[in-house]
Amino acid sequence: MHNYFKMIAKPLSRLTDATAMAANTLGTLVVLLLVLAVDYDVIARGLFNKPFMGAVEVVQFSMVLIVFLQLPDVMRVNRLTRSEGFLIVMEPRFPTFIRFVRRVIDAVSSTLMVLIAIAIWPEFLDMLETKDYFGVPGVFTAPWWPIKLTIFLSAVLCALILIFKVILGEEKVHLATTGEKS
Repeated sequence: MHNYFKMIAKPLSRLTDATAMAANTLGTLVVLLLVLAVDYDVIARGLFNKPFMGAVEVVQFSMVLIVFLQLPDVMRVNRLTRSEGFLIVMEPRFPTFIRFVRRVIDAVSSTLMVLIAIAIWPEFLDMLETKDYFGVPGVFTAPWWPIKLTIFLSAVLCALILIFKVILGEEKVHLATTGEKS
């Protein structure tokens, strides 16, 4: 039964990995667009005394997009900032126990991501229905729903990545860090 779950989980894990990498790429493009917007604002403000109206709102919007678009890939490759001092010190002496602890941490983390997704979904639906926006009317406005949807999708993708880490264990870590197909 355990091997059956692994057999199903591996291709699904590859799909979530590819989705996380694509979201990371999109997040990188948002960073590039943010740099261009800030450069435009600085040049337009300095040379023409015509600042980019809405620069602050674009930066705020972009920062949330960048974080949540790149978060799943960061989790996929185990680059999320966390303290592993205890696990690293204990791993040579108790490798099986430490692998178990890592799986427990991933399971708890997955549960937290599911809770975030559950919490943000009604907000997304509300923002989509009410057409709520942020910014200054007449200057620059943008809808809230794309941000809420990005947070929701990111949380779901993170939860899936973490679930596959629990199911596949060391195999998932090896696949994520080396890019090997097994």
